[in-house]
This record gives sequence, C-alpha cells and structure tokens, in this order.
Amino acid sequence: MTEALQKKPNYGVIIVLLLGAFIAMLNETLLNVALPSIMNDFGASASTVQWLSTGYMLVNGILIPITAFLIQKFSVRHLFLSAIALFTIGTFVAGFAPTFGILLAARMVQAAGSAIMMPLLMNVLLTSFPVEKRGGAMGFFGLVMIFAPAVGPTLSGWILQHYTWEMLFHLVSPIAFILLIASFFMLKDKKASVKIHLDYLSVVLSSIGFGGVLYGFSSAGNKGWNVPEVYVTIVIGMVALLFFIVRQFNLKHPMLEFRIFRYPMFALSSAISIVLAMAMFSAMLLLPIYVQTIRGIGTLESGLLMLPGALLMGIMSPITGKLFDKFGGRVLAIIGLGITILTTYAFSHLTMETSYTTLMTLYTIRMFGMSMVMMPVMTNGINALPQNLNPHATAMNNTLQQVAGAIGSAFLVTLMQNRTESYAQELTEEAMQNVGLTAAQGMEAMQQQIMNTAMVEGINDTFLISTFIAVVALVLAFFIQRPPRPEEDIPKSAEEAI
Repeated sequence: MTEALQKKPNYGVIIVLLLGAFIAMLNETLLNVALPSIMNDFGASASTVQWLSTGYMLVNGILIPITAFLIQKFSVRHLFLSAIALFTIGTFVAGFAPTFGILLAARMVQAAGSAIMMPLLMNVLLTSFPVEKRGGAMGFFGLVMIFAPAVGPTLSGWILQHYTWEMLFHLVSPIAFILLIASFFMLKDKKASVKIHLDYLSVVLSSIGFGGVLYGFSSAGNKGWNVPEVYVTIVIGMVALLFFIVRQFNLKHPMLEFRIFRYPMFALSSAISIVLAMAMFSAMLLLPIYVQTIRGIGTLESGLLMLPGALLMGIMSPITGKLFDKFGGRVLAIIGLGITILTTYAFSHLTMETSYTTLMTLYTIRMFGMSMVMMPVMTNGINALPQNLNPHATAMNNTLQQVAGAIGSAFLVTLMQNRTESYAQELTEEAMQNVGLTAAQGMEAMQQQIMNTAMVEGINDTFLISTFIAVVALVLAFFIQRPPRPEEDIPKSAEEAI
C-alpha cells in the first residue's frame, strides 16, 4: 500500500473494491434458490448439483488462507485485477454453460476471484484509515459481508419467477466487466518487490486441512455423521491442519501467522466471532425450512420475509461503525448480543399458527441486534495488531468465519433432525394409543401432521440451543476492552512484532 493511500484515503478506489466484493458475496447465495431448476435442465441429482454451492465454499476455504501471502507480495492493482478478471470470466461462461460440468468449472473460477476480493478489501480499509476512524470504514465492510449474501435469496427468488436461472449470471457479468474496466484505469498503486516466498508444503497442508474440515462438516448435515466420506475427511482435515499450524510456527515468513492469537483482544474477538457465526446460522437455516417445508410458503415470500432484516442490517452497519469509533466494542456487543439472545429464544416457541408478520418482525429485530456485534468485535480485535499483521488477521478472520459456519450448520441441522425423529416417534406412539390398534390403518392420514408437528418441535429445540450458544458469546463480550494503540514503528517481521 502506498504512503499516499495511508495519509488520505482514495475513496474512488475503495468504492470500486466495495462493489467488487459486494457482487462476489451476493453471488455466493444467489444460486441456492436456483438449484432445483438447474437439476431439471441438466438432469442432475440433488447431490451433484449441490456441488455448485459446496465447491464454491471449498475454493474459498482453500484460497482465503493464502491471501495473507498474496497481499504482502503483490500490489492492490495486480491482485484486484486478477480477482475481478477471474470472477468476470467465470460469471460469463456460467451464463452460457451448455453442460453441468462447464457450469461447475465456471463456478469454481468465480470462487477463485471471490476468495481474493474480501480479504483484499478488508486490508485496504485497515491501511487507509487510522485506528480511531476504522469503525466507520469497517462498517461498510460489514455492509458487504452481511447484507449482500442476505439479500441474495430474495433477489434470486424474484428473478426466477420471471426468467430462467441463466439470468442470475447475465445480471452480474456486465457489472463485473464494468468494474474490471474501472479498476484497470483507477488502481495505480505500485509496490516494491517483497522478498518473501510461498511455502508450497503449507499450501498443500492448508488446502487439505481447511478443505477437509469444510467438506466434512458441510456434508454431515445432509449425509449424517456415520458415513466414511464425512468422518474420514474431517479427521484427515484436522490432522493436516495440526501439521499446518506447527509448520507455520517453524517458518521465518509463515503463510498464515498464528502468533497473532498472542494478542489477547484479537484472540477474544476471534472466539466471539466463531461462537456468534454458529448461532447466526440457526435462523438462516431453520427459518426457510419452517416457512417453506412446514408452512408451505413460496420461495419468493420466504425471501421477502428475511429482506427487511437484511436491509436494516445493511443500513445499520455504517452507523454501528461510527458508534464503535465513539463508544468502543464492548457496549455495542453486549447490547447487540442481548437482543440476539432474546429474539433467538422467541424463535424457540414457534407453532403451526405463528403469523408471517411475527416471523418477519422477530427476524428483523434479530438482525438489528447482530448488526451491533459482528464488525465492532472484529474491528476491536484487529485494532490490537501492528499494521504489518493486518493481512494475516483478515485472512484468519475470513477463514474462521467459513469454518465456524460449516461446523455450526452441520451441528444445528443434525440436532434438528435428531430431535424431529425423537418427537415423531413419541407422537406416533401417543396417537396409536389414543386411536387404538383397530384404527391403525388411519395413521397414514395423520403421519404428515405428526411429522410437521415433530419438525416444528425439533426446530424449537435447535433455536433453544442456539440461544445458549449466543449466551456464551455474551459472557465473552464482557471481557472486551479497547486495545492499546499499536506502535507507530511497525516491526518488519511477525517475530519482532510479538
């Protein structure tokens, strides 16, 4: 990053990077609603088509840890041009893909570009603004990170009601192309050659480690935990991660610096973010199941239910950033987590008659609470670090978000399925006793009602567990403190910094 950019932020450059990251994050969830249509068009199975989402997540999980090295080695211009070019090519090809194989390959190319954009944007914001103004800047990062994927399903649902799934790519590709041209002319920063080399063994270990853990946990929700494909990949991933971490401590210039966890406020912010990410996925996963599967509400209406919450979260992110600069992270985190806990607990009392308005109101208030937590906590942790460790912090935060999301999703889906099965068995036995064995033939008519009731109770139990997970984050939030300002004279190596 140039000296000029550090002294006076180049808002034109930041806007281009924000828009690039926004369409990349939007694209991550845009395709989820279209998977059934793609299955029909290509005659593919559900497990095969699911790779459009799983593969995207895996490429992100594998490449994001490498971004710390890339940001230190290359200029913002080179990195962003490479990222937006990959994303544009992937999007264009996907929109005209004649076979599922080409569509999947194009989706992977998209993911490769997306994986670079988010950590790069975060690092530019951190280096462009002084510590006392970072909250406001990171608020806009929160707008991208949270609002874009939240609005994706609603936008996708509306497009699919009027057009085919190809339009999802045709809509994004011209925007990506315009950003590619704009970034070519606007990004002018030059960077002196940095003498650091990529440790290829670290890349292999990181790819196997994070890839195995992400794939294993993301598959567990659908396939169960007793499938070798699930538990073997998780074990292999964890072993590879252990070797990866040990190797980083033995390298002079590690690919991903784990010593940043020696800074107490960064370690605390990471712990809160991991716990909160697991709790956050409860509403995103369980509400669509409740609304669509049990209540029979359409895809578009399901997306619209979550839209006010996404919009409010987007509006609040920059405001929360300004409040963070003024009051610090602890007050915001405690208030936000309090709101999150209360609304999550309220979701644990769903019935077959809970109104659409009630669901929308609760979800919107919950998103308001979460908007006060995610970015303030993350920014508070990064503010504790010297500037030269920012690339490692951004890569670490983005990687942990991916892993925590996968683990949280797998845990919550498994919990919901187990509780649903348990309730279904109890309700079936109770119904058999009430109607008598002679009327057992009529049980088939009651079976659907029993399963729906059991699933509602399973979802309620899962929301209750999510409430306790959020309480853990609240307890941790009481230990948040404003970190001392990092020294101006930044050490040249991570070892000196620590």
